[in-house]
Amino acid sequence: MTVKLFTVNEMVAAEKAADAAGLTYAQMMETAGLRVAEAIWQRYEVVGRQVLVLVGPGNNGGDGLVAGRYLAEAGAKVAFYLLKARSADGDANMAQAEAMGLEFLLAEHDQRFRILHHRLQTTDILIDALLGTGASRPIVGVLGELMRQVSLGIAGRRQAGNRPSPLIRVAAPPLPPETEAPEDKLPGWPVVVAVDCPSGLNCDSGELDPLAISADHTVTFAGPKRGHFKFPGAAACGELIVADIGIDPQLPVVAAVPIELATADLARRLLPKRPLDGHKGTFGTALIAAGSIRYWGAPALAARGAFRSGVGLVTLAVPQRLRPALASQFPEATYPLITDTDLLGVSTANLLLSSLKDYSAILIGPGLGEAGSFLGAMLDGLREPPQGHTPPLVIDADGLNLLSMLDGWPKRLPPGTILTPHPGEMARLVGRPLDAIRDEDRVELAREKAAEWGHIVVLKGAYTVVAAPDGRATLLPFANPILAVGGSGDVLAGIIAGLLAQGLASYEAAVLAGYLHGAAGEMARDFWGDSGLLAGELADWVSHARRALTL
Repeated sequence: MTVKLFTVNEMVAAEKAADAAGLTYAQMMETAGLRVAEAIWQRYEVVGRQVLVLVGPGNNGGDGLVAGRYLAEAGAKVAFYLLKARSADGDANMAQAEAMGLEFLLAEHDQRFRILHHRLQTTDILIDALLGTGASRPIVGVLGELMRQVSLGIAGRRQAGNRPSPLIRVAAPPLPPETEAPEDKLPGWPVVVAVDCPSGLNCDSGELDPLAISADHTVTFAGPKRGHFKFPGAAACGELIVADIGIDPQLPVVAAVPIELATADLARRLLPKRPLDGHKGTFGTALIAAGSIRYWGAPALAARGAFRSGVGLVTLAVPQRLRPALASQFPEATYPLITDTDLLGVSTANLLLSSLKDYSAILIGPGLGEAGSFLGAMLDGLREPPQGHTPPLVIDADGLNLLSMLDGWPKRLPPGTILTPHPGEMARLVGRPLDAIRDEDRVELAREKAAEWGHIVVLKGAYTVVAAPDGRATLLPFANPILAVGGSGDVLAGIIAGLLAQGLASYEAAVLAGYLHGAAGEMARDFWGDSGLLAGELADWVSHARRALTL
């Protein structure tokens, strides 16, 4: 199933189109509330748990009423705290909840929020159904004070639950306690579940109101919203859960949404085939032109990423002085007889251009140093290759920095070249300050430049974006500090080249490589925590991530 990334207006249009096609708003609300309840009881035991639902005046509040009803039917002790009174007349969800005899509390009858404070002290699961996607301006008034009191109550519970032990182990940190079964594991404070979006999050811009209620889990409907993946708001979402509420993905307004979310299902569909009678030639040869006397490790990391992607053969074109060290690490690779000693130059470019037919994909850049003459000669040769064959090209790292110094560089690249900038490299490519780049919308910046340059852009960072010249873009759902280590990008570039060599089209190779890289980081974080991983170790996790997609 394709998962689209919506703006708020695109989501409103999708719901309107679904209603016109026969899926009523009432049906969508019923399904949405059920999906919230399912997300909770799949993670926690709900029988006997105290559940407090914060109910706003709009449709988000209606979703909360439905979720509370289902949780009550499952055995939870549910109470609703209403921002404003809702009449059961014409509100079927309110009427059903009242008919069940569930408890309702009204903010306007709660002097100084005393009842709310008391309930927060005993609440196990707090459902935030106040605003959803409706936050677009500063929150004030009764709603603002209600949200402030909720945040204070949660913070007080958490602080009380984390008092330091009077016994401190000096020699070594204590081992973590044995974990309980997931359904019994509740922290000593309310688990906060946001309906569609945490209240106070602008679901387009990612801006976060100072009064926003941060969530442990956010259940969003039909597809995530752009603000779920923009900081600072992204940090308030906790685990993001996308729930299907029946909106047909073939509806024209849904199909026209240009941004897609990379999921395990998408990655699984993109995996290249591994026939039983395949040999190393079947799985392609990746040429990696990289390294300089100052940067020995980058070619090794790129090669490791390529090998772990499943490529059949890697050819490392590196300066002579690097070859012995790399050959000892990668006896599996081949090494052209390059005469340049410390820095790749024109002679190396001519050698590689004369044997392009031997390669299924080319990566230029990691650790390349100041090898501008090499890059220029390679690009000139690739425009009119001696043997009429131009393998797909990836340019990364120093290759991008050198590229930014060339006049008219987009037209010098073969069509469909993959560019993999981090924000600093992107700033150099576009000729703008880094701070300005960081302030821009990552998705729109990548799409704009992919269209302008006519090449595929992989804008790296927390929530990497892959954009194509035709306007398509795929967002990778990974923001993981364990990936913030030197060489991580070299590994990604190697994975992309390896997948290209295995026959994937350029856009699909970039998307799958980004997914495998991010998923490998998630698996490594589960093992190591959020720091201390080496880039070479990250490459080794790629095989595990790939295998997980086939299970």
